[in-house]
Amino acid sequence: MPSSNQKIFDPFTTLAVVMGGGQGARLFPLTKDRAKPAVPLAGKYRLVDIPISNCINSGLKRIYVLTQFNSASLHRHIAQSYKFDHFTRGFVEIMAAEQTLADSSWFQGTADAVRKNLGHFLIHRFDYFLILSGDQLYNMDFSRVITQHIDTKAELTVATIPVERRDVSSYGIMHLDDQRRIVEFMEKPKDPEVIDTLRMPAATRAELKVAEHEDLYLASMGIYVFNRDVLEKLLEDSSLTDFGKHIIPNAIKTHRAFAYVYRGYWEDVGSIQTFFEANLDAAAELPKFNFFDMSAPIFTRPRYLPASKINGAAVDHAVLSDGCIINRSQIAHSIIGVRSIVGEGTRLRRVVMMGADYYESEGSILHHERKGAPPMGIGNNTFIENAIIDKNARIGDNCAITPEGKPDYVDHPLYYIRDGIVIIPKGGIVPSGTVI
Repeated sequence: MPSSNQKIFDPFTTLAVVMGGGQGARLFPLTKDRAKPAVPLAGKYRLVDIPISNCINSGLKRIYVLTQFNSASLHRHIAQSYKFDHFTRGFVEIMAAEQTLADSSWFQGTADAVRKNLGHFLIHRFDYFLILSGDQLYNMDFSRVITQHIDTKAELTVATIPVERRDVSSYGIMHLDDQRRIVEFMEKPKDPEVIDTLRMPAATRAELKVAEHEDLYLASMGIYVFNRDVLEKLLEDSSLTDFGKHIIPNAIKTHRAFAYVYRGYWEDVGSIQTFFEANLDAAAELPKFNFFDMSAPIFTRPRYLPASKINGAAVDHAVLSDGCIINRSQIAHSIIGVRSIVGEGTRLRRVVMMGADYYESEGSILHHERKGAPPMGIGNNTFIENAIIDKNARIGDNCAITPEGKPDYVDHPLYYIRDGIVIIPKGGIVPSGTVI
């Protein structure tokens, strides 16, 4: 039995909101036809499954997802994936940008998105407001964050992660006192003398058992906990449109703001390069993010697909998702998404293949063949390396797809190149014999 003075975390004191992001320009062309949180991840998941699963595993089951661009597939995924019974009082609900008589503008930033939906949020009973990003890969128990928030009598808590000096200029850096209260916030500091003053304090280093020679700093993860009344007050000024740029720096000066220090794996997958590498890492022997951790499972849509069928393929360090048909091919260091079909003699190396939304019928195959398009999937005797193959793509026989010898940034009718990675867009067609 808990002692009389021990606090017990009540998940129904907290409302969670996942920021679905804006246009997702850094993940284009993966965001050409879908919202950023709906981008496929690790063969069978979507990016939005990560923060939602973290919430559910933490006992939080009242979750809103805010979005405004290309939200149809995200709506469909949420509706098909997250259904709570009538007795849990839980929900996962999309809040798309809407025009009203009072305001006809789109979301201008993360804080503006919350402000414009505040009326919907305040009808619920809650004491704490948890704000999350929709494009990060991590596993965090939010009950610990909120418990620290309560114990420190904080009005605002910012989740932070230690980063090395070379990475400081890419993040908002927090400077703490010995009680972990945030006393200063610097957005992407560049001046070496300023960076010196932001070094992790001795008390925090001792608590985290960080060696003296480790030059570490605390970067904001874009995860925030607000007291309900504090959030309402901070959002009154409509000129403050973004949490990271406006709300947090101002709130630190006027409110009790504390840092929660997270020591696990965390990756912002907001660019093509980080998205590609984070996916491929899932195929490593010891991946940085463990999808096999059943103490904190990652939830997604149940598809009820058959097990994958391997017809004599050589597979080395790869993730094969449900419902695939892999013929006599060679697959190395790759992710093969749901319903993928790979032809005989094909070689895939460092490929993220997102699979397909459906199995193609014979009539559909004949229809596309008459138009000169190959069947869905990858044909025979094709070589692909360092590439992302988006969903429902059609790649013919005897093709070669590689970024080698090409610029890092290319827009082509058949493909794109970003950060030195070839991307075949969703529904893209690469005719047989094509060399990229």
